[in-house]
Amino acid sequence: MDQIAIISDIHGNMPALEAVLKDIEERGVKTIFCLGDLIGKGPDSDAVVDLIQHKCEQVIQGNWDDFITRPCESETLQWHQRLLGEQRLSYLAALPFSIEFMMSGKLVRLFHASPRSLYERTQPWDELNQRLSLFEGSEHCPSQSAAEIAGYGDIHNAYLQHLNGKTLFNVGSVGNPLDITQASYVILQGKLNSSEQDTIQLQFVRVPYDIERSISDAVEAEMPDLEAYSKELRTGIYRGIS
Repeated sequence: MDQIAIISDIHGNMPALEAVLKDIEERGVKTIFCLGDLIGKGPDSDAVVDLIQHKCEQVIQGNWDDFITRPCESETLQWHQRLLGEQRLSYLAALPFSIEFMMSGKLVRLFHASPRSLYERTQPWDELNQRLSLFEGSEHCPSQSAAEIAGYGDIHNAYLQHLNGKTLFNVGSVGNPLDITQASYVILQGKLNSSEQDTIQLQFVRVPYDIERSISDAVEAEMPDLEAYSKELRTGIYRGIS
């Protein structure tokens, strides 16, 4: 059986990424896909981009990877842009939108937020029709066929749901989890590129990492928005919630 580790939303948090990559290696998984948001909120976006390019077979674009490449007036985003430099910004701007493949007779589609947009956010408690729409294809995807398994990142909240005979999952976040304060990723196992029905498995993995090291790295880098970043890492509570 083939195995794919699916990671997302690293957000410049190198200690979390290193912990997840170590766990993936120890499990003997050779193939890694990344669903975007490599950069920003944390202090190590440059190093994360370099390591992801080295370790991941396929990488798609997240909303942060998109808007960080555009001119802006935000001092925080300008700080991250300077850290990344032109070559990495060009890499992020050129990332594809989604990944599709057959596994054990099922069409799997992976994207950052929705099959239509990097900015269309869907939570596990949203209306059924909204969640079902995540199985649809779009002009942004390799095909417009309906997926039987759909996986995404963006919300930093790992979950699995079976809807109308199909499987929807969110991989959670490596570097900025907002459910529990451990890095999250998924292992998908089955027969890759096979149209024949066969066994398929999906496993969620949570990995502890050195949160205080991540915060110390941000302090040393004199990163903006440090207080909000530290609170999110320590509590798993989104900065937008008072």
